[in-house]
Amino acid sequence: MKAMFRPAPLALTVAAAMSAGCANTNPSDSATSQPATKAAVVAHYADLAHAGYEDALITAQALNEATDRLLASPTEANLKAAKEAWLAARVPYQQTEVFRFGNAIVDDWEGQLNAWPLDEGLIDYVQADDYQYELGNAGATANIVGSKSVNVGGETIDVTSLSPELLANLNEIGGSEANVATGYHAVEFLLWGQDLHGFEQGNGERPVTDYATGTDCTNGNCDRRADYLDAVTDLLVTDLEWMVDQWAADNSDNYRSQLVSASADEGVQKMLFGMGSLSLGELAGERMKVALEANSYEDEHDCFSDNTHNSHYYNGQGIQNIYTGTYRRVDGSLVSGPSLSDLVAQKNPELDANLNAQLDASMEALGVMQSKAESRQNPVPFDMMIAPGNAEGATIVNGAIMALVEQTGSIEKAARQLGLEALSPDDAGHAF
Repeated sequence: MKAMFRPAPLALTVAAAMSAGCANTNPSDSATSQPATKAAVVAHYADLAHAGYEDALITAQALNEATDRLLASPTEANLKAAKEAWLAARVPYQQTEVFRFGNAIVDDWEGQLNAWPLDEGLIDYVQADDYQYELGNAGATANIVGSKSVNVGGETIDVTSLSPELLANLNEIGGSEANVATGYHAVEFLLWGQDLHGFEQGNGERPVTDYATGTDCTNGNCDRRADYLDAVTDLLVTDLEWMVDQWAADNSDNYRSQLVSASADEGVQKMLFGMGSLSLGELAGERMKVALEANSYEDEHDCFSDNTHNSHYYNGQGIQNIYTGTYRRVDGSLVSGPSLSDLVAQKNPELDANLNAQLDASMEALGVMQSKAESRQNPVPFDMMIAPGNAEGATIVNGAIMALVEQTGSIEKAARQLGLEALSPDDAGHAF
């Protein structure tokens, strides 16, 4: 997969220093309590973060267990179960991406879990004649699985023992952001393999025998490929454990404690900053508009599995979660409490109603993309929607883009209505 750049936070103006934290996740009914205060809304924002990251951890642990079963017994059924566990793990994690923007501790951390696009030839074998990668990236064909040492940028590194620590240290080796060795997309590639279908129907088709033993092994190095998958899923769990702790309510020395003890205006600013950043430059811009305008399936987010429509949908859901103060957990329970919507409604009920309607419209537009991609009769995943000449697909993607652009304008208005510094979101270099 061709790596062009890692999406960066938007150049939005945020008042004061970056800090944040967590609270309990027991549902509360803001409608029957006292009028919401900024401090209560910020504390509940931390509740939402803790619940989301805890669910991401729970599903990552299930993924880790599923891949362990696959490695112990490489059967088609176990490979299918591991893939399903990966897809399930993406649902809560994608809803947490809204916390990345505005919270420096999250943004500094998330690259090890969710960096993309990546030059997958760094990790394992690829079909050379169908492999696009960042020009000049010496790590693009390093093939860690097939090597005992790699040389990138004049540095030779012993990769005989594939530990989580080693793999983490290989991220961005040689100074290239395309060199991604860990995280959800590394696991995705190890489960699905290269997607060689281009704009046609189909995703990666890695054979389960890539994890077989003895003479049943295909494409060589099955033992090292298994070691890699084992290490990278272990690391995913460890990383999420750390982030859950940062938002825990029972810790007086973590990120949550910093957030709730700081200015409430600062916390509310972070919330709106996260919504606007993910909505405009990241989701509408980097993840959809760039791919559509370039007709580039190399720029789709979950490219090996063709799960991009769901990643986009749950990013949108994460934005709505923050405004409404609600989050549906993976066990079906609802986290709810004082919200930005409550605050805006106190100041300007019409603006609140309008923004809620726009958030609903964005989710409807993203839902159209999701439904089209998962149609039983004629599924059209994101990489087919952005194909040259696919007018219907372009209309669907553009509909989601414009809905996100529209809601971002109201997010900016909400910030001003609450007496906060204007967000001034740019378009990450892409005119809308």
